[in-house]
Formats: sequence, C-alpha cells, structure tokens
Amino acid sequence: MCWTFELALWLVDAPWPATKEELIDYANRSGAPIEVIENLQELEDEGETYDSILDIWPDFPIDDEDYLFDKEEH
Repeated sequence: MCWTFELALWLVDAPWPATKEELIDYANRSGAPIEVIENLQELEDEGETYDSILDIWPDFPIDDEDYLFDKEEH
C-alpha cells in the first residue's frame, strides 16, 4: 500500500467514521483512481471503523506547515 497526498485527498470528504467497505464504496462513487481503491482493499479488515484519513495514513499533512507552504512568501 502506497499513499500519496494526491491519493489521500480523494478520501478527505468521505463520510467519516466509515468501515473499509464504506470507504471503498465512496471511492468508487466519487470516481477515485484505481490506486485509491487498491490501497483501501489492502487494509486489514477486522470490522473496525476508521474515524479519519489519519487512521488510514498517519502521515497525512493536517496543517499548512505539513504542506510545505510558506505564508510569508504569498
């Protein structure tokens, strides 16, 4: 499983909390790239519910610093 920022963005607006199957269904309905669906299919399915993208990809950037965005430049 290989997440990138661009792939993870497809799940930001998912209906959290969600199960693996709900996330796969959301990705299919939203037209996400096949890589997103493949990554979701690789999640271990123990019937757990994911509360946010951070449960799936803990390295997801959550603030401007993580985006390498310098506010002073703009």
